[in-house]
Amino acid sequence: MTAGEMETATTPSGTSRMLRIEILVVLGISLGQSAVYSVLRIINRLTYEVPLNQQTTTINSSTTPDRPWLDLAYQVAGTVFPLMPAVLVLYLLWAVHRPEGGPFGSMGFDLAKPGRDLAVGFATFAGIGVAGLAFYLVSRELGINTNVAPANLAAAWWTVPILLLRAVMNGILEEVVMLGYLFTRWRQSGGGIVAVLVGSALVRGGYHLYQGFGGFIGNAVMGVLFGLIYLRTKRVMPLVVCHTLLDVFAFVGYALLAPHLAWL
Repeated sequence: MTAGEMETATTPSGTSRMLRIEILVVLGISLGQSAVYSVLRIINRLTYEVPLNQQTTTINSSTTPDRPWLDLAYQVAGTVFPLMPAVLVLYLLWAVHRPEGGPFGSMGFDLAKPGRDLAVGFATFAGIGVAGLAFYLVSRELGINTNVAPANLAAAWWTVPILLLRAVMNGILEEVVMLGYLFTRWRQSGGGIVAVLVGSALVRGGYHLYQGFGGFIGNAVMGVLFGLIYLRTKRVMPLVVCHTLLDVFAFVGYALLAPHLAWL
């Protein structure tokens, strides 16, 4: 029996209950909340008389396009504040039931293995990037997904930098919360691997459901894959790298190519 398994096996029932309440609270103020709103949005979309694949989901939109300086301020705020749940879970791991190696080291969210993290991140990106795009196009043709427009910022000198920062923000938020924190806390609460692997993937798919059922399925499958990689490597960083790359190509690639490629 490993040290982690011993810790799981000896977790008192009261502590286990408190940790699971903590998990629910964290998800309730972060990505779990997003999943609930996503369900409401897809219900709203399905009650239109317009098919899903004739509806458009816009992401990264300008708030005040006529005032670029104010729009930039909104975009910076919209990039910084969504990171707070990731900051919160790192704090909780440090302050309560501290894992060995501290919050950063315990989940591999550090620069201890930069070469390996980049290699795994790029390899994972190469493996699922094309497949993900193909699945999106197929699901849209089948009528189960909306047309996703992932970059709708007004043209300015800061447009591409903000899109890059948004990609990094998404990678950190989702992987730190859904993998590093959730897997650690679930094991500390006495939960099993299969439950957290499937549950994390379903929540991940859930908060992408606003895009359509294709977004749900694709991201749920990606969640299982990411979870398996995390369980094998014990490191979040390569998955942050992969997620960031996926969003960079989605956001910046769309902004650059959409005017020239009608099928996007």
